[in-house]
Amino acid sequence: MAAVTAGSGAGSGPAGSPEATGGSTGGGGWRRPHGPLQRYYGPSPAEAAEAAPDPTDINGPHFDPEVFMTKVRNECPLGQLLAREAALGREIRALDSDMQTLLYENYNKFISATGVQALLRKLQALVEVPGRLRSWAGTEPARALRCHARARAVLRHYRHLPSFRAIEDESHAIMAELAQRLRTRLREEKLDPKELTECVEMLLQLEEPAEELSEEFLSQAGARLEAELAALEAELPAADPSGTATTPPPPASDILDFVDRGSSAFVGTLCQLASSYRALFGGDTGRLEPFAAALATRYFALLERRLALERGLGDTSLLVRALDRFHRRLRALLELLPAGADAAAALVARAARERIDRYLRALQTFFLGCLGDVRQALAAPRPPGKEGPGLPDLLATLAASVLGQLKAVLAYVQLFTARDVAFASLPYFKGEFCVTAVREGLVVAFVRWLCRTARGFADGPAERGAPAAPPALLLLLARLCLDYENSTISYILTLTDEQFPPQDSGPAVTPGPALCAEARAAAQRLLDHYVQVQGAAVAQMLRKSVETRDWLGTVEPRNVRAVMKRVVEDITAIDVQVGQLFEEGVRRAQSSDSSRRAFSVYSSSRAPGRYAPSYTPSAPMDTHLLSNIQKLFSERIDIFSPVEFNKVSVLTGIIKISLKTLLECVRLRTLGRFGLQQVQVDGHYLQLYLWRFASDERVVQGLLDEVAASAAHRCLDPVPMEHSVVELICERG
Repeated sequence: MAAVTAGSGAGSGPAGSPEATGGSTGGGGWRRPHGPLQRYYGPSPAEAAEAAPDPTDINGPHFDPEVFMTKVRNECPLGQLLAREAALGREIRALDSDMQTLLYENYNKFISATGVQALLRKLQALVEVPGRLRSWAGTEPARALRCHARARAVLRHYRHLPSFRAIEDESHAIMAELAQRLRTRLREEKLDPKELTECVEMLLQLEEPAEELSEEFLSQAGARLEAELAALEAELPAADPSGTATTPPPPASDILDFVDRGSSAFVGTLCQLASSYRALFGGDTGRLEPFAAALATRYFALLERRLALERGLGDTSLLVRALDRFHRRLRALLELLPAGADAAAALVARAARERIDRYLRALQTFFLGCLGDVRQALAAPRPPGKEGPGLPDLLATLAASVLGQLKAVLAYVQLFTARDVAFASLPYFKGEFCVTAVREGLVVAFVRWLCRTARGFADGPAERGAPAAPPALLLLLARLCLDYENSTISYILTLTDEQFPPQDSGPAVTPGPALCAEARAAAQRLLDHYVQVQGAAVAQMLRKSVETRDWLGTVEPRNVRAVMKRVVEDITAIDVQVGQLFEEGVRRAQSSDSSRRAFSVYSSSRAPGRYAPSYTPSAPMDTHLLSNIQKLFSERIDIFSPVEFNKVSVLTGIIKISLKTLLECVRLRTLGRFGLQQVQVDGHYLQLYLWRFASDERVVQGLLDEVAASAAHRCLDPVPMEHSVVELICERG
């Protein structure tokens, strides 16, 4: 290879080869060190243009590696190739050494040139500041502010130099114009929260007064928030200043949509503006807090007006979701302005209490509707051979319906305390809501109202302007209240305490026994009234039968009067009716001949010779006095005593009222002989059938004895009928 020859000192080689180039440089010693550099950088453009194109010239512009390698392989032996490799290594090392020497000799010059270049670039940038500010102030004010902030310190430091002072003055003028434009924009344009924040931030960077900027910021923010509130208020019906009771139209959207719009628009904007205000003006919240509190109060008032439109029960889950979303979104604002936390919690609590009140009214309406169905079923005419629902079925349906509705209401109310509801963690919903609102305000209030309503049917339907309740309804309500006292109240309170557990330190609750006592008192009053109503109905028949009959001119009795048969039939029907709902009760041991005991004016319980045939008005002892003496030794019968919750006690009370009425009516009449005998027959007939309904046969016997004694006392010719004849007539009748 030619290069190897040059490296070894040979002076011959083909024209255009590397050897020829190297050999031509051997004349001058000062050029010799630069030979490798020249070969590295290549020939000058003029030399390259003069030389003929040679693809084998490794330093030429027309060098072709493929052609060069082909030539070398064809022309150079292996030894020459190895020599060429060694020569290339020496040239590379020499070139590196020359470059290092050049760098060391000129290091200071390089450093000085670099510093001057950087200084020149800085000076050029300062000179260009006014132009850049002028071009960016109109389109990119934030970029202009950053540029001015970078140059401001340098310009202030060198402002004693005329050139720098001129640049600073021009820059200040441009920034003053920018501040004026930003002021105008802040006052005249409607900016969104982001634009408003950027505008005020740039004015603060321009060292505008923070006091004025805070006022303008709140003024601009207030205008935007007022517009948000006006949009929400437009969805609500206008308030009626006259106060006339007109039903407002239904809202255009549901409560969840309303809260969503309020939260995303008003609350979101208020949070963003409050956060921006704190970031811009630091801890100076003397203006921000009253400003935000006034707007939040207006928003709460609008939300309460919207909640007031939820007149029906609707979907409670929708209301809970709306309140939950309101509370969650408001928490971001409360972190900035904690003063509104109490008002927000109070609003949610009022909404929950209002829904509880609506559920209470709904339960009351439902119970009255069930009572209406029961009354309709009791009063509906029955076709012959077809019986309607019995009292046990009506009672079971009524009790199950009311209890099921109450449990459903509790399930709906439980949504307010669900774990995924944010406001359920408030102290009110953990304590006072469970006890005061749900247990006392809903469950206990409903049970007490139910007892009062049921008792109202006995205490005075006339005062309420309603027709008297049918006796079967009184009996059914008495049984319902008794069941509440025995089991239902305990079950309801246990269920309520499980779903809404009260706190140990919470408010006092109504004890279960007190509520059960109210239910028992209502049941007692209803059952007593039932006895009075049914007794009065039977007594009315007896009173009319006595008052409309001519007891002096009546004929000799041949049969039992029809009214007595009707009395026995009615008492039997009452016995069946009461037996459907109440237990039998305990009867006093009966004597073996109760049904065959003689009913006579000569009863063994009275004076044996009181009405003997030898009786004359001039008898030595007055019969009235004998009657009064006999009463002193007979057991006193309390006619209107409270009845027990069993069938025999109820029937005994009705029988006592009926027979007492018969006694008082007989005392007011004057009878002839046959009139006395008719009373004797009627009394014996009642004795045959009524004793089996009473708890103590002596009550029936005693009252009938008094009826016979009064009849004999009021008789002008007291001659009784033979007992065998009385029995025959009664058996035939």
